[in-house]
Amino acid sequence: MTRALITGITGFAGSHLAELLLSRGFEVFGTARHRSDLTNVRHILKDIKLIEADITDLASIRGAFNIAKPDYVFHLAAQSYVPQSWKAPHHTLTDNILGTCNILEAARDYPNVIIQVAGSSEEYGFVKEDEVPIKETNPLRPLSPYGVSKVASDLLCMQYFKSYGTKVIVTRAFNHSGPRRTGVFVDSNFAKQLVEIEKGIKEPVLYVGNLEAQRDFSDVRDVVRAYLLAVEKGIPGEVYNICSGNGITIKDMLDKLIKFAGVKLEIRQDPERMRPSDVLVLRGNCSKFKEQTGWKPEIEYDQTLKDMLEYWRKNT
Repeated sequence: MTRALITGITGFAGSHLAELLLSRGFEVFGTARHRSDLTNVRHILKDIKLIEADITDLASIRGAFNIAKPDYVFHLAAQSYVPQSWKAPHHTLTDNILGTCNILEAARDYPNVIIQVAGSSEEYGFVKEDEVPIKETNPLRPLSPYGVSKVASDLLCMQYFKSYGTKVIVTRAFNHSGPRRTGVFVDSNFAKQLVEIEKGIKEPVLYVGNLEAQRDFSDVRDVVRAYLLAVEKGIPGEVYNICSGNGITIKDMLDKLIKFAGVKLEIRQDPERMRPSDVLVLRGNCSKFKEQTGWKPEIEYDQTLKDMLEYWRKNT
C-alpha cells in the first residue's frame, strides 16, 4: 500500500486530498497541531492517521516522517490568507518559509520520497498585460508578504533539488474553491454572506472589496487530482502551474453567485476589505502540466459556486 503524508490535512485542500488518496487505496497520514480544527476531516478520521506535529518544529516533522515512512509527501500546511500576511508578516514568513525548509530537511533522511510543495499564483504578483496568460517562466514580482514567502519556498525547493537531489516538485495553483472553503476567502465569503441573507441572519447588504480584480478559479477537487498527478508523473526540480486558463472578474463571479442564490440585496464596498497592493490580473497557462501529466479540469466553476452555496446552507 502506498503511504502518503499530508501536512495541513485538516485544512481545505488537505481534507479533499485525503479523500482522493483514500479512494485510490493509499495509506494516509497527516500532520495536525493539538489545537487544529478537525471539522473538515471528521468524516474520515477513522480512515486516516493523524500525527501531532508543527511544521515550524524540525524535530516534530522528522518524527512525522519516521512514523509515516512516506512514499509521497504533500506539503500544504501554510498561512495561506493573503490579507492576513499584511497584518502578521513575521508569522506568515516564519510558517511558510521555515515550514518548507523543515520538510525538505526531514526528507534528506528519505532519499526516495517524492514531495509536492504547494506554491501559489501570488508569487507572480505584478503581471504586465503582455505576460497574460502567465507561464511558469514569468518573472516573480510578489505584491504581498504571502507571495514573498511562497517565492522563498520555491527557491528553497530548487536549492535542495540541486544540492541534495531532493525529489521535490512545486505546484503553483491559482485560485481554487469548493465545499469547505474558509469563509474569509472571496468567493466563499460572498457565498456565506448570501446564505446568511437568505436565512435572515443578516441584513440584505453584501460587503465587498475590490471587484475589478481578475482571477483564474478552479475547483479544489480538480486541484488535488493535479497534486497527485504531480508526484506520480511530474519531474523533480520542476515547477508547474495548475489553473483553468480562464479569467473572471470578482464582480462577474459575484453576479453569478447572486443569480444562483436568487436574493435581492445591496452591495457596499468595505474599506477593510481593500488591500495595500492588489494583483490586478492572475490568469494562468498550465499547458506544461497538462502535457506532462494529462491533467485537465473537469468541474465547471458554476458548479463550484453552487456547491459552495450548498455547503454554507448546511453549515450556517
